[in-house]
Amino acid sequence: MDIEYLAGAIGATVLRTTGRDAREQQPVHVSGATLRAQHVREGDLFAALPGTRVHGADFAAEALDAGATAVLTDAAGTERASLAGHPAILDGSVPMLVHDDPRGVLGEASSHIYGHPSRRLTILGVTGTSGKTTTTYMLDSALRAAGFRTGLVGTVETRIAGQRLDSAFTTPEAPDLQALLAVMVEHGVDHVPMEVSSHALALGRVSGVRFAVGAFTNLSQDHLDFHRDFDDYFAAKAMLFDGRSEREVVCVDTSWGDRLVGPDTVTVSTVGEAAWTVSDVVAYASGEQRFTAGGPDGVTLDIRLRLPGPFNVANALLAAGSLYAAGVEPAAIERGLADVDVPGRMERVALGQDFTAVVDYSHKPGAVAAVLDAARAQVAGRVIVVLGCGGDRDVAKRPLMGAEAARRSDLLVVTDDNPRSEEPAEIRATMISGAREVPAEQRGEVIEVGDRREAIAAAVARARDGDVVVVAGKGHETGQEVAGVVHPFSDRDELATALHRRLEGPQGTDIDLGRPSAMDRGFDEEAR
Repeated sequence: MDIEYLAGAIGATVLRTTGRDAREQQPVHVSGATLRAQHVREGDLFAALPGTRVHGADFAAEALDAGATAVLTDAAGTERASLAGHPAILDGSVPMLVHDDPRGVLGEASSHIYGHPSRRLTILGVTGTSGKTTTTYMLDSALRAAGFRTGLVGTVETRIAGQRLDSAFTTPEAPDLQALLAVMVEHGVDHVPMEVSSHALALGRVSGVRFAVGAFTNLSQDHLDFHRDFDDYFAAKAMLFDGRSEREVVCVDTSWGDRLVGPDTVTVSTVGEAAWTVSDVVAYASGEQRFTAGGPDGVTLDIRLRLPGPFNVANALLAAGSLYAAGVEPAAIERGLADVDVPGRMERVALGQDFTAVVDYSHKPGAVAAVLDAARAQVAGRVIVVLGCGGDRDVAKRPLMGAEAARRSDLLVVTDDNPRSEEPAEIRATMISGAREVPAEQRGEVIEVGDRREAIAAAVARARDGDVVVVAGKGHETGQEVAGVVHPFSDRDELATALHRRLEGPQGTDIDLGRPSAMDRGFDEEAR
């Protein structure tokens, strides 16, 4: 793509620095885009964006040496890149596209470079605090049941016509996303369910993406380390409905959904009046569910789910409304929803034990509450939960998660999640402080086992016939980040290992059954 045309399309100014050795300026074309200098390929546009600690322009020389033919940046980036003194900048052979908000226009620029791939795809975007992954898997299953060739963009994985790729972000950076969509087009994909995070919306990652359907699940506390406050968090989610989506489908089970409703919005609700509603919900001990969904035009769906919990009824109803809005036949919706399993979301690990064991990704207060309520509804015995909180993330939610888990379980094993750069014991202490706020008669036992592997083993060792063990927080993840190092770790594998050991009987290995937390030892505030 011609750089002058691209600059005009995004409202940028083309700047060429010329010096003593200036030569005749030639037309410049770009064939790709990236914001990582180490990923530059010949002919790329390098996006040198301002950051919180460094400026991308500091890496412009590296990008140019790798073959970048133009740089998108702001005024400050232009100065920094020029000071680096790279010959290609000094002689004017590499132009700089200057814009006050280079991040904000990068998505649109990338869309132009890759030929506007979203215009050739039916993209169904899902945003909200919880339920994005499950809902996109439901969409994907039903779309495939309808005979479409699908792609998938989300937290667990990226898929291109059945080929799986690992996901680094819930929603990729703008150049990566546009390149991914272009590859999907090349592989004959026609429909793409996509998770759309608040970060992606606030940082412009989905700028330039045309959504056929935008769907909203719910809103509860999360990411307040990134957003100024709850209203700012909601405003980011609401950006999916500011004209980016041709059709809007919103769950109005809470007032946050009500605030998104416009004159043409399709509403769904499991608790009140809406365009789509549910009736005759039946939950089975196996975790399966069945209900009737009623929608516009008198359509009625007989929905069967393998996934438990009222929140999954809401997810399925949102998926059904979105699919119907996208023109999918009711029979395909029913078939697709009946065939959904989601990695790390209420995922059962069954090796013949006499109690239920599940892994779930819930890592927010509201999600923890919903998952534990669903778990209790499935069993006659006790609810045992293993839970930690991630480091370098929203600090305010930690005591809330501790409180919700203590209130809704008979045994809470507080452990480490991904401590990252923080002191693990301090994270656990904050969770326990939240659990302490729950009156003793309203909470279960709380123990502390820092090592996550030992915590899972302790929970399994304490389980009895008819109980349920929920290992929460990491779900599908296959690593644990501690002090900047990611160690291989899978909750599913560790839970299976603990179950194997229990079923095989004592092997001479000591299992730490946990020490009582300060609250259960009767320590007062000063003692901690």
